[in-house]
Amino acid sequence: MNVISNKWIGQRTIRPDGADKVTGRAAYSADTTLPGLIWGKVLRSPHAHARIKSIDTSKAEALPGVKAVVTAKDLVDFPLDKSVMLGIQDMRWMCRNVMAREKALFHGHPVAAVAATSEEIAAEACRLIVVDYEVLPHVIDIDDAMQPGAPILHDFIQFEGKPSNIAGKLEHKLGDVEAGFAGADVIIERSFSTEPVHQGYIEPHACLVSVSGDGKAVIFSSSQGQFMVRAMTSLLTGIPQSDIRAIPAEIGGGFGGKTIIYLEPVATLLAKKSGRPVKMTMSREEVFRASGPTSGSKSTVKIGATRDGKIVAGQGTFYLQAGALPGSPIRGAAGCAFAPYDIPNVHSLGFDVVSNRSKVAAYRAPGAPIGAYAVECVLDELAEALKIDPLELRLKNAAKQGTKAAHGPVFPRIGFVETLEAARAHDHYKAPLGKLQGRGVASGFWFNAGGESSAQVNITEDGNVAVTTGHPDIGGSRASIANITAELLGIDYNRVSVQIGDTASIGYSNLTGGSRVLFASAMVVTQSTEKVITTLRERAAKIWKIDPEAVTWEDGEARPAGDNAGKFPGLSLADLAARASETGGPIGAGVQLNTTGAEGGFATHICDVEVDAELGIVRVLRYTSFQDVGRAIHPSYVEGQMQGGAAQGIGWALSEEYIYDRNGKVDNAGFLDYRMPVCSDLPMLDTVMIEIPNPKHPQGVRGVGEVPLVPPLAAVANAVANALGKRFYALPMSPPRVLAGLDGA
Repeated sequence: MNVISNKWIGQRTIRPDGADKVTGRAAYSADTTLPGLIWGKVLRSPHAHARIKSIDTSKAEALPGVKAVVTAKDLVDFPLDKSVMLGIQDMRWMCRNVMAREKALFHGHPVAAVAATSEEIAAEACRLIVVDYEVLPHVIDIDDAMQPGAPILHDFIQFEGKPSNIAGKLEHKLGDVEAGFAGADVIIERSFSTEPVHQGYIEPHACLVSVSGDGKAVIFSSSQGQFMVRAMTSLLTGIPQSDIRAIPAEIGGGFGGKTIIYLEPVATLLAKKSGRPVKMTMSREEVFRASGPTSGSKSTVKIGATRDGKIVAGQGTFYLQAGALPGSPIRGAAGCAFAPYDIPNVHSLGFDVVSNRSKVAAYRAPGAPIGAYAVECVLDELAEALKIDPLELRLKNAAKQGTKAAHGPVFPRIGFVETLEAARAHDHYKAPLGKLQGRGVASGFWFNAGGESSAQVNITEDGNVAVTTGHPDIGGSRASIANITAELLGIDYNRVSVQIGDTASIGYSNLTGGSRVLFASAMVVTQSTEKVITTLRERAAKIWKIDPEAVTWEDGEARPAGDNAGKFPGLSLADLAARASETGGPIGAGVQLNTTGAEGGFATHICDVEVDAELGIVRVLRYTSFQDVGRAIHPSYVEGQMQGGAAQGIGWALSEEYIYDRNGKVDNAGFLDYRMPVCSDLPMLDTVMIEIPNPKHPQGVRGVGEVPLVPPLAAVANAVANALGKRFYALPMSPPRVLAGLDGA
């Protein structure tokens, strides 16, 4: 059933959870409480790399008020010789990330945990745990990790037949790249580097876990997927999934960083041992030291073109930091880097490199901003060498329907060309610039995703609608689902309430991430609502004693399909709900589906900057994002996603980075020293939504949340190069680096 009316779809309705969040009533996991709860604390390694010879917890266990202590021996051990995958996560690495086993692999790596009657006692007990470490040489950066003779983190990891810190490789090939370069008139090859940056969510990781006498566990936590929390906790603790109920609290941001778990298995074991509910909350310092940033990187990109601007070959090599355990997002870097362009010959190669840093986690289009940064900067240099406008070069080579991408698919109807044309026609692109001001453009792509989702739509006794889905709401999905449900039923938006079900109240639903949630949940909600409409027509037919096929549903009521069906007054939702018991009972329907048909998203960004040559400060003056959003079910939240990605990308480009001291310890583990942009660092972030509906979706939805972070790194870098006539090949372009570059000019 395709939605034709636009009464609610496309409207800026009030966010259902908005009032509670701005007034402080919304309950996050750290707000949750239970009678008799005790507090959990984690003991973390003071070393970046050390073999754990022994752990003595006896003094901690003897401290009055201590109720339980756990170490790695309490968690399920996954042997290193066989992978156990849950989604994209390998439990071999997850069990060692949650609690150090053979070795402590980074400063801040958990080595033990304590539960006690107060936070102070738990902290004191952690200090009483004696760990015998054999300190080992550590390695922090990619270049150092790949040097001959570098300290090896994992002896079992082999690359080219010998122990290595290169833990994985991914390759994409299209055509013959050597022949392509042979036919090029102009070739540009450059190398780039980026630093790890944190997702920067406001809410630290927290959970509250209760385990009853019969072994059944209840987990309250903020995450990007309660089913992920249940499954990972089950695997790591040995408690059957059927004995775990994971209840999602509101979530104060995630951006991919809450698609894995840190505290929940530990709290579950502490609760099981102690017989008391256990609450654990990370400090901000712990978040920075032990939860995943995204990767730092080293990249080399080579692009060749003919004199008329046709790109004939592209080659990219991307080395991404995984942190202490394998799993960097090389798929996004290698797969997305060249995807916006119709290039006949491509070779894209990604390497996963371990080093003594906290294990990386997803960050909004994982890996894709790194790949786009290198490719889009080289494209600008290519445009300069060919004396072609940067947008014209991109338009000349833009992917479109029928383009074969190096990572596999042939693109269906996509809106990338439209983003470029909108950017070229926009007044931003034509506005004058002043001294030491520059303008940069960049484009980007993300795969988008479908996957498993569940929904339940019920008609309440008073004729309103209650919808339950299985995905935590980060970007406004509840409001969008209410828009769709109201549209389909032809009722007022305010009559629809949307809840996020826990693992015991709704069918399995995959993570909130990958720009999949509205795409997938809208499908199952649409099908559930269509089933409900069929039931409503059947109930009206029973009342009127006519065939259900003679009943239609229009504008929120059942009506005879025509004069031949009889002269009956319409029956509203409230009318049918009131008579539900006499016509067959409660009215509702649920659908579980592994959704398919997600199509990639494209965006083009324009950035203006001004450089203070005396202070080295780069100020963003104007920023405009153009994106094919499929169909904007709720325009305000689509715009919010576009603005948020731009803001995060500006921080990644100009100020954010992890700084390590000589002992492998993060030196700026807090928002005071880790320099995220604040309001005064940003201009108004303008957005232009381009709606090219996805034909494989009932409402035309195309995921929008990942793509906005892909172009900004290159857009800012290209703007700085335009302002200074000098290009920086490393991010962030912070004042010290800009001043050093200017001094060396």
